Formats: sequence, structure tokens, C-alpha cells
Amino acid sequence: MAKIKHTKNELKAQNEALSRYDRFLPMLQLKKQQLQAEIQAVDTLLDERQAAFDSAMEGLKTWSALFAEPVPLGSLISLQGVETDTGNIAGVVIPVFKNVVIERAPLDLFATPTWLDDAQDALSALMELRAEIEVLEEQRRLITEELRTTSQRVNLFEKVKIPECRENIRMIKIYLGDERTAAVARGKLAKKRTEK
Repeated sequence: MAKIKHTKNELKAQNEALSRYDRFLPMLQLKKQQLQAEIQAVDTLLDERQAAFDSAMEGLKTWSALFAEPVPLGSLISLQGVETDTGNIAGVVIPVFKNVVIERAPLDLFATPTWLDDAQDALSALMELRAEIEVLEEQRRLITEELRTTSQRVNLFEKVKIPECRENIRMIKIYLGDERTAAVARGKLAKKRTEK
């Protein structure tokens, strides 16, 4: 704890600091609650997308026998990019998934197996789900990082700064009260001496 001056100006400064902390703490607590709620929402969405991805992968198992034919899957479809937008949650800038840009190889309907068109659709859906999951994971990472920082600030205010200010105010008031009492006592002694 830093050494403080036992003056009226320091008392005023400590009271102002305490007032500031008391004013900002509820805002930080609200932000913390918003971030926690947002993490829960992102987790729910992540679980849904992961379940959809797992289900789509399960659906591909029925196709596994078809993949025994020599087909260059890498040339069937390729991910060109993921389009995202930006969002703001409690002051945190996060990526928001829009869509994926996928390039599908043109298929020669006479030279290629008929199921390749459906395979392109299935792989395209998997790529889109995977990209959305990655964007949601990034959202969660950014929000969690901000929640950690906000929680540290809430703890700093609740457990350090506010109690420290209250203790400083108490000590300054005691000191100033003792000074007033001592001044009154000195004044009475001086008056008695002058009367004698």
C-alpha cells in the first residue's frame, strides 16, 4: 500500500477516487455478464455446427465405397476463401461468418461417375461448416480474452482499489480528528497559561 499524506486535500482525492471506482465497477460487472452470456451463445452455436459437421461426415461413410474408384478429390473442389464481416460484442471486435468461396471443377457428365456431382455438394457443405466452426472458435477466443481482462479489472476494483481507498479515508479521518483534538487541547492549555 502506497504511503499517503494525511491532509484534507488527500482526503478529497481519496473520496473522488472511491466515487470513480464505485461508478465504474457496475459497468465492468455488466460487461463481464454480457461477455459470459455471449460465450455461452457462441458455445451453443459451436456445438450445433460441430454436430452438423459430424453428421455430414457420418453421411459420407455411405459414400466410402465409391471413393475406391480413382478420383482426384483435390481437383473436384477447392476452397478459395472465407468471407467474414466484423461484429462488436461489449466492445470486442469479432469476425462474423458470411460464406465461403468455393471453386467447383466442371464435370464431364460422360467421362466421370455420376455421383461426383453429389460429392461436390457434400464436400462443399463440409467446407462451409468447417469454415464457420473456425470463425466461431476465433470469436470465442477473442471474447474469452476480453472476459479475462474484464474479470481482472473487476477483481482489482472490488478487492484492491475500493478497499484501499476506504482504508485510506478512514486513516486520514482518524489522523485529522486527532489533529483537531490536539489543537483544541493546545488551545485550552494556551488559554490557561495566558490567564495565569
